[in-house]
Amino acid sequence: MGLKSNLHNLKEKYKGKKMAPAFNALHTFLYLPNETTHNGTHIKAADDLKRTMNTVIMALVPCLIFGMFNAGYQHYVALGEIERSSGFLGSTFWTLDNLIVGLWQVLPLVIVSYGVGLAVEFLFAVIKGHEVEEGYLVTGMLVPLIVPVDIPLWMLAVAVVFGVVIGKEVFGGTGMNILNPALTIRAFLFFAYPTWMSGDKVWVHGAVARDQAIAAGENLDAISGETILGSYAQNNSVVYDYWDMFWGLIPGSVGETSKFLIIIGALFLIFTKIGSWRIIVSTLIGALVMGLIFNGVVDAGWIGESSKFYGLMNVPFWQHLIIGSILFGAVYMATDPVTASQTNKGKWIYGFLIGFISIMIRVFNPAYPEGVFLAILLMNVFAPTIDHYVVQGNVKRRMKRLKVKTA
Repeated sequence: MGLKSNLHNLKEKYKGKKMAPAFNALHTFLYLPNETTHNGTHIKAADDLKRTMNTVIMALVPCLIFGMFNAGYQHYVALGEIERSSGFLGSTFWTLDNLIVGLWQVLPLVIVSYGVGLAVEFLFAVIKGHEVEEGYLVTGMLVPLIVPVDIPLWMLAVAVVFGVVIGKEVFGGTGMNILNPALTIRAFLFFAYPTWMSGDKVWVHGAVARDQAIAAGENLDAISGETILGSYAQNNSVVYDYWDMFWGLIPGSVGETSKFLIIIGALFLIFTKIGSWRIIVSTLIGALVMGLIFNGVVDAGWIGESSKFYGLMNVPFWQHLIIGSILFGAVYMATDPVTASQTNKGKWIYGFLIGFISIMIRVFNPAYPEGVFLAILLMNVFAPTIDHYVVQGNVKRRMKRLKVKTA
């Protein structure tokens, strides 16, 4: 009680000062705001922006923890030190050694993401004299989950500065941005440092570093170096079964591999009414429709096995949901309430086009084998347009009904 009283006194002391926004942000992080509405009609509810952001973070925590274990698991499997796990509860997956490697690699990503991002938020709040919003709480958690485990920290820091400034602050801050900040950060990394964001080796801890060291002729443990590179090179011929892909026992971005945990997170967000079920469902429908179209083209014989597109076009349509990051994007990215469509009909259109375009990019553009982030960013831009035409359509229908009644 004494600490709270002292903090409140300090808040009053800094009121109106240059650093007031920064101090108020720390105060609000620890305690509920003591501001209440005094006049006008308003909705009485327990939820606010901070509770909303914290709810999304809770839905992401299982993916983060799993990603830490998976980072260590993929590392030791590539080295040949452990056997591939036989399932989600396999004895070779949930081990302390795997967790230690994951913590060592993933925790710095989280620290850099939050540290750099919040520093930029505080800087803009002090310069502009507005309060620090809680919007970056979710972005800071999303960023480490959508990047390779070995991405250099300085690259991540540069990308976070770019994403927060260009993707958010230039539009006016939380609630005003038209692009998802986390995806803006990933897009910057992808186009600025493509060798660290794509390829066979970036998804397994140690593979890129060993490859570079061997290529440079540096003094390296030849046995372990050859083992990890040789084993991972063979991963192109390793066939992961459907359950491996569903449980997440595959290489990939830190938090995007476990479809099981993503589905659990989706149900949690829908139950708490934080995530839009319309956007999630319509995104998956769009992906399935595009997959069915490709399957139909293959079955009709319009494209032969010699085509470079044949392999992915021939993938059974439903498998597109358990490979790549389409499910993660549908649940945690497309549902961003700021950058998504706001009308109910618009949400169906918005989500459907995200899923449809994602699979189209995945199949047709070998340079972008995972097109979910591009599809979501594209539809972020068109979301206001979709809502505009939905609203105008509703207005026209009502005007027609009014004319019929008055006729």
